[in-house]
Amino acid sequence: MRGQLHHVELRVPNLDVARATWGWLLLELGYTEYQSWSAGVSYIFGETYIVFELASGAHDRRLPGLSHLALHAGAPEQIEALVAKALTHGWTHLYPDRHPFAGGPDYYAAFLENEDRFKVELVASR
Repeated sequence: MRGQLHHVELRVPNLDVARATWGWLLLELGYTEYQSWSAGVSYIFGETYIVFELASGAHDRRLPGLSHLALHAGAPEQIEALVAKALTHGWTHLYPDRHPFAGGPDYYAAFLENEDRFKVELVASR
């Protein structure tokens, strides 16, 4: 386990948006809700968990800091099903004109952004 990601904490301006977008997506990918409190929620998968905690201010993934999370999302057809559902759960499809190869000709992935401008990359299994 040495070197494996333990957890990530994201500060979000709107916890309801995080639950509706990230919560839905993580549950679809096999995470379960781990902890919940008035200013936050976390989801766990195996030994790795992701925390969303309320903070003031806006997020901009293009500024210094975390750009996005990239998650394994299964086979290409599973990614396509996730993208279709994600669009009804507060996500916007980034780079649709280059989908599914926006990351390169041999890299199948979908890129999504929620209304708080957080980005997720759903990567296909090899």
